[in-house]
Amino acid sequence: MAPTKRTRMSDLAKVAGVSTATVSRVLSGRPGVKEETRRVVLDAMNELGYARETASGKRNGVVAVVVPELSNPAFPAFVEELDILLFAAGQANVVCPAGNSGTSELQHLETLQGLNVSGVISVSGTPADSLGSNEHYRRLIESGVPTVFINGYAPDLRGAFFSCSDVEAVSASVTHLRTLGHERIGLAIGSERYLPARRKAEGFEALGFPRDSIASTIFTVEGGQLAAARLIDAGHTAVICGSDIMALGAIREARSRGLSVPGDLSVVGFDDSPLMAFTDPGLTTIRQPVRAMCEAAVTALLEGLGGSPLDRSELLFHPDLIIRNSTGPVS
Repeated sequence: MAPTKRTRMSDLAKVAGVSTATVSRVLSGRPGVKEETRRVVLDAMNELGYARETASGKRNGVVAVVVPELSNPAFPAFVEELDILLFAAGQANVVCPAGNSGTSELQHLETLQGLNVSGVISVSGTPADSLGSNEHYRRLIESGVPTVFINGYAPDLRGAFFSCSDVEAVSASVTHLRTLGHERIGLAIGSERYLPARRKAEGFEALGFPRDSIASTIFTVEGGQLAAARLIDAGHTAVICGSDIMALGAIREARSRGLSVPGDLSVVGFDDSPLMAFTDPGLTTIRQPVRAMCEAAVTALLEGLGGSPLDRSELLFHPDLIIRNSTGPVS
């Protein structure tokens, strides 16, 4: 007899006529859902025979969510969404921040191998670092722990991979700036040892921009300021940044020179982190589809926990350009 197909939250959302986020809120018991909507979702659960498994079922143990740090607001956004989705599926999870000043990613994974961890979701982990070693993930996977990666890709690992399309992000940013009359456009990114930065640089050069229009520093405010200084000195009128944090650094550098944003310099960020709509000026930025990426990652992980093999191909997600006040016509 063929196995019954697992009902997913997206199936519930389709039948109930609501968003997947609403389904997650209902399943996790969170507030903010009308009683009528809640009943519709519960009816859909009954119709589809959806049942959450708890820690006492076959999904015992916890899922570890490994992130580089929590000080960068882009990563807590992923953590929050993953927590909502995992909790809704009846799966406990623990967050393992692997910052430079704390416990390393390797130390976390070595610890997890000795615990009852049922699965791992890695956000921007070592598979995104060309100089890093994936051996610790390989050992974890070989021990039978399903592992899913967000914004990191290593084809030699038996995991599932979900990434935001950096090439599309750069293309959308360039198109927007060109409609405003900008041709001297620069790219400010972190070290190209990291996959997202390298892909942005490749996409930028593919659009016909010279190599000297790319400034690689680090993904910090200071890094953005340094990169912007180089690009402004070279005559660029617009800067596309590899993160919102770098974009804030670029704006700081412009203002330190007495330049206005966007009057003298247009700036585009990446991530659409919380509060970017409330900066001065509001930041034009690329929004990663965090919810969709996390939903796909959790779905793949749950299928892996159920014994299904993970699809090792990388699934790329389309980003959205969010236009605010940090970009304007070339002066």
